[in-house]
Amino acid sequence: MSRPGLVAIAVIVACAPALASPVSSTEAEQLASVSAPFAVTREHVTDDIYHYQFDIRVGSTPNARVRIHRVVRELSPWRPRPTRHAVMLLHGDFANFVTNFVPSLGNPASPAPGLAPYLVSRGIDTWGVDRRWTLPTADGDISDMGGMGVDQAIGDTAVALAFARATRTVTDRDPGRIVLGGFSHGAQLTYAYAAADGRHVSAIAALDIYYDIAPEDADLRAFACANAAAEREALAQGVTDSSNSLFITAGQLARSAPDETSPLFPSYTNRGVLLTLAGLTWWLAPYTPVYHLSAPILDANGDVSAMSESSEDSVSAWFAGAPPHQSLREAADFDDIWCGASPRPELARIRVPLFYLGAAGGFGDHGLYSTTRVSSTDITTRVIRRFGPERVAEDFGHGDLLYAEDAPTLAWGPFAAWLLRH
Repeated sequence: MSRPGLVAIAVIVACAPALASPVSSTEAEQLASVSAPFAVTREHVTDDIYHYQFDIRVGSTPNARVRIHRVVRELSPWRPRPTRHAVMLLHGDFANFVTNFVPSLGNPASPAPGLAPYLVSRGIDTWGVDRRWTLPTADGDISDMGGMGVDQAIGDTAVALAFARATRTVTDRDPGRIVLGGFSHGAQLTYAYAAADGRHVSAIAALDIYYDIAPEDADLRAFACANAAAEREALAQGVTDSSNSLFITAGQLARSAPDETSPLFPSYTNRGVLLTLAGLTWWLAPYTPVYHLSAPILDANGDVSAMSESSEDSVSAWFAGAPPHQSLREAADFDDIWCGASPRPELARIRVPLFYLGAAGGFGDHGLYSTTRVSSTDITTRVIRRFGPERVAEDFGHGDLLYAEDAPTLAWGPFAAWLLRH
């Protein structure tokens, strides 16, 4: 349901700093940047929970928009139920806020209930922001894709956080800072934002990622350095778009014709491609030695016969709903951070509370080193695992944190409990 041109809301947000605690001149500029009229949509999620989407123009280039999301319980239409706790979630690769955190609203719709509605049902106002590369359509203008790096994402995150705080000042009478959290590369961006800026943020949560790579993981650092070098070379040649067509096509075909021979990899069926990309992800992306998106059931030949945690319907919807484009510059920036070959925001600058939630078959234990590099005194870590180290190839996967049947019990419950304490 759309309600375009909500000038009244824009005016309220623009006036919000007068109700809030004192803000710096930079914070005032961030709030002022979102005071112009903008488009708002509202849609039902479940029960009394609704999803709001705000599209805000922040520049003159084709995709100079910040898309901010809010999932919240309502007292009545367009009237959020006030809360004392709030979090902003940053999405990962080949995804946006909806497909990662409210997947039932995705296209295609997913049967996974979603982390955001779960948190909202427990009294946590849940926000998000999409990075600019998620916004163009398949035939859209991506001429500004080359500028979509981590520095731009940090700035857009600051705008979104300022907007959320100003809005909560009006709707919840709460001008306080909020928790910033992220999944996958969204968690790497969370670390980078907290280290580079940190205003608006009361605590941070990293869902399955590393930022600083441990000394004993030199091979993982070498992989990141090689990727960064290749990506920088491609950028120098004018390539800016890292297409998500592989995931989109694999997801679509697994849903529409699972038993037919795959045009992507003819030795597999379409279902087999989905299972392999999800369960043996380390073949393409060895972020850890047996990194995988979804916990696989392996047959005697080491092939994936099924998924043990997330349904194929959920995973195929995640893949098929991916934005068509992704910024190669952002990928290079993230790999440079992992490589440590160029200046970057240092984790030692982070002093706010930190929660790390890992998946044993994802980044898992490899993400723990980063938590030792911050200056925070309040650090909580939890790695979800089913098995011992000898079966990590079959253990809880990276994406299972968001889509597994048991994710609410194993992952979301501890996360919500921590948020309610912070």
